[in-house]
Amino acid sequence: YTAGDINFGGRVTDDWDRRCINTILNGFYNASVLAPDHKFSESGKYHQLPHDAVYKDYLKYIKQLPLNDNPEIFGLHDNANMTYAQNETFAILDKILRMQAKTG
Repeated sequence: YTAGDINFGGRVTDDWDRRCINTILNGFYNASVLAPDHKFSESGKYHQLPHDAVYKDYLKYIKQLPLNDNPEIFGLHDNANMTYAQNETFAILDKILRMQAKTG
């Protein structure tokens, strides 16, 4: 509740979007994430470190993570990246077109 409704609640105004965020967060905020062998993604790329991990282990793990998160960490299909990239492209092109001088 705290992460989904309070942290994001002010930024997410659509009920369906709020429902989507809460559904995604339910995969991260539950008792199963406390298991030592829990994986946050099907590929196993995103997982927790053993309880006896030290600082250097955390640094090594963090450095091997991708710079841009894959959609799988959020439980989304790879096509989510394509949709995101298309939307960003359309937004940039729209801004460029709006900056063009208008002559009559």
